[in-house]
Amino acid sequence: MKIATAIGRFLGVAGDRSAPPPRYVALADGVVVTQTEAWAWYVLKSSNTDLMSTSARDAEHDQASSALARILAGHKCHLRILWSPLNADDYRAEAEGLFSAGRWEEWADLRVERLHALDLPSRHLLLGVRIQERAGQAQARSRNGMQEALGVSSTSVPQKELARLDALARRLGRQLETTPWRAQPAPVELLAWMIAREQHRLSVLPTPNTAGVISGAKLVQLTRGRVLPYPDHVRVMDGQGDVAAWTSVLTMDGFPEEMESPGAGEWLRAVSEITYVPEFDEDGVDPDVQILPVNPEPSVRFEVMHRRDALKKIDEVRKLAKEQRQSAAKHSAGETAQEIEETEEIMAALARDMKREDVTLMEDHPRLVVSSDVSLEDLRAKVDAVITYYGGLGIEVSVGSEEQKELWLESLPGDKVRVPDLSHTRTVGAFAGSWFWGGAHVGDDEGPVIGYLTGSTPGLVRNDLTGGSARGDATTTAFIGRSGRGKTTAMMLSLLDAAFRGSFVLALDFKGDMGGLTAAGQRYGLNAHLIETGAEYAGVADLFALLTGESAERAQTEVPAQLGIALPQHLRMRGAETPIQSAVNEVISAGSPATWKVIERLRGSADELARETGEALYELSLTGLGAPFMGKPSGATLMSPEPGIWVVRIPGITLPQPEDSREDWSVHQRLSVALVHSMLAYGISMAGRKDLRGLRKVIAVPEAHVLTATREGASFLSYIARVGRALQTALVLDTQDPESLAKLTGLIEQITTMFGFQLTSPEQQDALAALLDLPVGPHTRALIQAIGVDVTQEIRHGHAIMRDRRFAAATVQFDVPSRELLDVLSTTPKVDNRHDGSVDLNTEPQEVGV
Repeated sequence: MKIATAIGRFLGVAGDRSAPPPRYVALADGVVVTQTEAWAWYVLKSSNTDLMSTSARDAEHDQASSALARILAGHKCHLRILWSPLNADDYRAEAEGLFSAGRWEEWADLRVERLHALDLPSRHLLLGVRIQERAGQAQARSRNGMQEALGVSSTSVPQKELARLDALARRLGRQLETTPWRAQPAPVELLAWMIAREQHRLSVLPTPNTAGVISGAKLVQLTRGRVLPYPDHVRVMDGQGDVAAWTSVLTMDGFPEEMESPGAGEWLRAVSEITYVPEFDEDGVDPDVQILPVNPEPSVRFEVMHRRDALKKIDEVRKLAKEQRQSAAKHSAGETAQEIEETEEIMAALARDMKREDVTLMEDHPRLVVSSDVSLEDLRAKVDAVITYYGGLGIEVSVGSEEQKELWLESLPGDKVRVPDLSHTRTVGAFAGSWFWGGAHVGDDEGPVIGYLTGSTPGLVRNDLTGGSARGDATTTAFIGRSGRGKTTAMMLSLLDAAFRGSFVLALDFKGDMGGLTAAGQRYGLNAHLIETGAEYAGVADLFALLTGESAERAQTEVPAQLGIALPQHLRMRGAETPIQSAVNEVISAGSPATWKVIERLRGSADELARETGEALYELSLTGLGAPFMGKPSGATLMSPEPGIWVVRIPGITLPQPEDSREDWSVHQRLSVALVHSMLAYGISMAGRKDLRGLRKVIAVPEAHVLTATREGASFLSYIARVGRALQTALVLDTQDPESLAKLTGLIEQITTMFGFQLTSPEQQDALAALLDLPVGPHTRALIQAIGVDVTQEIRHGHAIMRDRRFAAATVQFDVPSRELLDVLSTTPKVDNRHDGSVDLNTEPQEVGV
């Protein structure tokens, strides 16, 4: 046997190079069984590292290093990072469970068409751990040969063995679940896809039996393919004998002695950043596709050493370096190579660290699998891009010449290391620094698609405004940033998604630029209305009528506060708030309170200041801005309690800017703010009606900084957020002033999701950074400054930093699925389209990215 091994090593077929391919006998959830081994496979969750603070990164890195050393020590492991094309049609099927109102099929199809155009790949992180060796390879090979010769070969796995393997996999999975990777057993369908995809055949994946197992003939068809090896690649053949794909496996031959993270040390996370310029025909590059991602697929087999074995290996290397140094010293030159001396010192220091600290070694075999289904030239262009990219990081990458078959088989699940001489020994901390699970990940796991990630890893972003109440979580979503950066358009897109879910959506249009929401809703068959308030709706937003039941006591303080906001400044300076409170108390004592009764009582008072205050408020109550909240009721109703979109516009409203002092507000601005105050209460009152109790409900409040700028408004907004949660109503805020918002602790506690758009002043940038749970400092300020512009420094609409309910943050791009819809939702005033709900939308949609 020793002679045969020596000859094999001499011929270059030593070790496992000549081993047969893995023979799969069973697949189950989290388990892949071959004839010789059983592996547990887990899906790893991506961690959002793009915007993670330094302290958070360090803590997560330490947790990952500890998990490698503590949980996986002694196990043979296989890490795969795979890419799959986005199946946009899956969203169409998902839409059947998401949407129910209007012509939701058209709405879903519009998004599906856009997803087809985006063609975003999906990243899959999979970790395999060998949990049992079923038999010796030689025994299995001889047994298979004899059985196949006799025609009695069997690939079944006893149910008892499967149950035992499942228990082992789940036991290990419970430990990996607590790591930053949040590992979960890989579904059997995903495992079948992982194996079948290597054949590049478009066959339908088999379904598991009633016990959740794929075996027998169903399993055989997964690997029914043919691969032809060439010196620098392998060719995967289809059923007709044509080339289905060209694949090349690259080896990572050398790494720098030190690598920084963030930076070049993240060599596994960085695979998503590698791009190349494709060549489609003889005329050159396709003008519509200048740059495409390469998406190489790392395959890393590794084994974490036990401390005893690691110390033994370190000592062997140290002794070898010492012997070389002593040998060199005996020669006449008496000089020792500097590398030998450094190696001896490094090994001695590493041994000390392992004894004193939690330092563990591992041996890994990193490979990069690059594929193309276009042409061999396209494959080689991708390979060149990968080698060039890693060369810039100081990492040596080369094509595994003359060993492509062995390296390709090595990447298959359930196989083993076939080329053992291309390995590296490093600390678990260094391997964790590759951040294979890092990148960009934010948003809900399910729900409407709102856009895509713009960070280091591609992916879709989902957000459901109404998801908080369904989870029993907070219900407020905030859109924060300067004007003209796409906040309102992004909010309207989310409101449309909520309306298609059968929600009652009330949008308070204080700026007069949300008429496109009504037009878009009508275009797709939603019950959408645009209502303009005025004197004819007198009394509809009287706080006495809106704050009832448990909130009735609140009216005793909120009504005087509201009237105080509307009151001219000179009367406030004279102390008019006191007679107003007195009149409110008297009206409440008399029963059936109303704001117009308070004004009448003031007008009839014997006190001169009270009469003057009453007369001023009475005159203001006759205006279109004052009538809805303090006029005598006319009997008109503003809206009906039913699902749909209700955009309430307030003509003539003039809202102050966040930087305007309250003392400088005009009477018109005071009335506007008071009406905003009251309309918000009206929305909450509508949401609390019994007619709407079983519906999803959303209330959108633009220009929320107008409320946060006053003590009364800030207090009332916090109160509304708390009540909204109790009523299972989603509250959506649009504000330009995060600094004032940050001071409202009660309101901040109710915010589940936040979108930060561009801001330019350092104070506002720091306030937004704190709200987004990002480190406050120059780096985050620069990020917030740059979020609203593109590479040419032109405005980039809809680009924001999203902080989700898990407090993960990443950069996202809101995506309007068609040019037609973008024009309809535009908040820019146009002569030919005033968004009054009557525009003609019967035009063909065009794809657009915003």
